[in-house]
Amino acid sequence: MILETKRLILRQWERKDFKAFQKLNSDAMVMEYFPSLLSKEESDVLAQKIYESIESEGWGAWAVEEKESGNFIGFVGLHETASNLPFEPCVEIAWRLSKEYWGKGYASEAGDEALRFAFKELKLNKVVSFTATVNHRSEAVMQRLGMKKSEMNFEHPALSIGHRLREHVLYQISREDYESLESERGK
Repeated sequence: MILETKRLILRQWERKDFKAFQKLNSDAMVMEYFPSLLSKEESDVLAQKIYESIESEGWGAWAVEEKESGNFIGFVGLHETASNLPFEPCVEIAWRLSKEYWGKGYASEAGDEALRFAFKELKLNKVVSFTATVNHRSEAVMQRLGMKKSEMNFEHPALSIGHRLREHVLYQISREDYESLESERGK
């Protein structure tokens, strides 16, 4: 399964992506709102897990390639949330891009295609996204995607009490809201 936008390709991971992904995961700016940087081994394990998920499900956190350069720039896609979150079960849209590609609208462009896939192909009723309350850049992407902030901030159970990133904000979009946005945009 390959998805395309005007400037991007969302595709299955390739072995050559792992090195670029490791560089991204060891960048303090990229990982500012995650508990820690990832080692090469941790990054490779995560990439392999994402690869296997796409292999088995046919969808997931796709590798994102910039069409013009052919460069791997990170991932954008969908995955089922952990079972210990207060709003599960559900599917989350998530992204992580190399900082060289920030500010170009790539997360929103790829995210919009991932949402199209979620609602048109998977026929999901709702997609969520969440981040630490201090991560305003990710919140801005959620808003550009047409997601609405829920009234439900939550304490992320994977982070210790008192951790600076423990409080998270939850955004969501329903299929109905997505279709309404699509209509407004003339798609």
